[in-house]
Amino acid sequence: MLKLIIKILITIAILFVIARNIDLSAVLGVVRGMRPEYLLLALVMQLLSAALASYRWFLIMRRLKFEQGPMFYLKSYLKGSFFNQALPGGIGGDAYRVLECSKLGNGRKAAFYGVLLDRLLGLIGLLLLNLLANVAYPDLLPAAIFHILNTIALGGIAAVVVFAMLGKIDRFAGYKFTRHLHEISADMRRVYHDPKAIGLHSVISVLIHFISMLAVYFIGTGVGLHYGLLTFLVLVPPVMLLTIAPISLAGWGVREGGMIGLFLLVGADKTLVLSMSVLYGLVLLAASLPGLLLFLMSRQKSESK
Repeated sequence: MLKLIIKILITIAILFVIARNIDLSAVLGVVRGMRPEYLLLALVMQLLSAALASYRWFLIMRRLKFEQGPMFYLKSYLKGSFFNQALPGGIGGDAYRVLECSKLGNGRKAAFYGVLLDRLLGLIGLLLLNLLANVAYPDLLPAAIFHILNTIALGGIAAVVVFAMLGKIDRFAGYKFTRHLHEISADMRRVYHDPKAIGLHSVISVLIHFISMLAVYFIGTGVGLHYGLLTFLVLVPPVMLLTIAPISLAGWGVREGGMIGLFLLVGADKTLVLSMSVLYGLVLLAASLPGLLLFLMSRQKSESK
């Protein structure tokens, strides 16, 4: 409960600061004037991204000897997305996925490791996409910010690679503090023991985030932010990286503040940027609704037994 209260307070504080500096009536006017086809395109992209992410998770779990087919992981991923977006103060989406997978007979620990590996690879995909975009458009941002973003991307990728190597050091398995890290690392090396798997999963991970960036791009275009797709690929991933930190309700406030801060660097109208960010948050919420339906159907099925 205390964590939820802190998240609420942080979200309200950030949104209050933003509201004091932006004409909310102008934002409301932009939102009302949004062409619905752009929102529909964004929603389709977000759902496609979720479906592809569930397939990556399926590939990981299959290597860890979980036997369910892709449809199980799609349903579980969508239900987890609902918990992340609509009920951020309760059980998290990742915790729900672990709970569902633990019922498959491989144990809760193995399920937790699989979900964690999925998260790590998702992070790698986001960092890779941003790094590639920065290299392709090096003059968009001030040099200091350009180097900071690249350092974060390279550092994050290097950290995951180093973590994967821990599974080779058997000494870590003998200590209570490092035993779990050793086991997760060993599982990561089991999943990615050959270059083909590494390449395939990396491409899928980058594509997942690219499709999500298309959703933001369509909304941005719809509200009047007429920048090229590459600009969005440079500016939006760092914001998504910020929202990973569980300090606000489903990323609200953090996402809006980050979007405004980075887009102002390229001269964007902050009213349009805030409108885009709010609409994207609503699209994320809408994309989580199939998960609610699936969750209710699963509850009804279990109660009828």
